[in-house]
Amino acid sequence: METPGRRERKKAATRQALADAALKLFLERGYDQVSIRDIAEEADVSTTTLFKHFPGKEALVFDQDQDREALFIAVVRQRREGQSVVDALREHVLDGWLKLADHPQMAEYTDLVNSTPALQTYGERMWTRHTAALSAAIAEDAGVAPDNISCQALARFVLDIPALTRGRPEPRKAVEEIFDLLTHGWRMP
Repeated sequence: METPGRRERKKAATRQALADAALKLFLERGYDQVSIRDIAEEADVSTTTLFKHFPGKEALVFDQDQDREALFIAVVRQRREGQSVVDALREHVLDGWLKLADHPQMAEYTDLVNSTPALQTYGERMWTRHTAALSAAIAEDAGVAPDNISCQALARFVLDIPALTRGRPEPRKAVEEIFDLLTHGWRMP
């Protein structure tokens, strides 16, 4: 893997500073009380610079959107030889989602998204796009049509795991139960 050059590092740092500033302000004041100009000022950049990194205010809340989608696709395409798609996705969710779920700001972040209609709508569109991309990668791997319903269902269920397990007393156990269902089918509890 190639180390990013200075320019790429600076761009990534600016992007992260913008996302961090936006989240800080949104949590302090509320989403609707914060302007693009407020965010740019907090990050010490121009609004033009902000728009070079993010298409709009909602995207600042979901700043790792593209990275997450690419990572899910890579999990399918670059899994270990002999590892099933479901097992690779299980490993990825257990390693990634559970760390995010333990983040000290996760409850505040979730409340922000759930209490802001514009963010809910944006998030739903984002997850729909992720579902389509992940489903296409699974279908390609399986050698079936991109609109295969089983691939779409698997992608949808996997991407819904964070919402299904959020707030559970034992999130790891909940994630394992869902993947056991996906692997072995329905069994009476």
